[in-house]
Amino acid sequence: MVPMRNTRVLFVCVGNSCRSQIAEGYGRIWGNGVMDVESAGTFATGTVSPVVIDIMKEDNIDISGQRSKQLTREMVGRADLVIALGGIPETLYPDLLTDKLLTWPIPDPIGQSIAINRDIRDMIKSRVTDLIIDLSNDLAQG
Repeated sequence: MVPMRNTRVLFVCVGNSCRSQIAEGYGRIWGNGVMDVESAGTFATGTVSPVVIDIMKEDNIDISGQRSKQLTREMVGRADLVIALGGIPETLYPDLLTDKLLTWPIPDPIGQSIAINRDIRDMIKSRVTDLIIDLSNDLAQG
């Protein structure tokens, strides 16, 4: 029997400062054993939002060690699934994204209130939870 491997998931947003960092945090902690995650930005800011770090701590997830990374062709190439949380990465690497791009229309929380940041965090949390369930079912079905 061939052992199944985790699905390699790449979460992408524009700055890799908020949305994709939230998704990476939930995916890394809750999706352990189902998916291997990383995140990137189409125009990475180089920093993770302090507000996002704080609101993730409210959910007992520490993303303070994560860093903002620029999306590369290599990242897209090694991913099994690329999830765009806003932004349009398919314009960057259309040849690599043919069958692995999923778009989640999540608003950008930059410059928004803490309440809106929490709402966006909760939207992403729900989507990542559903993704983990789907990938777990896929693994169970072999």
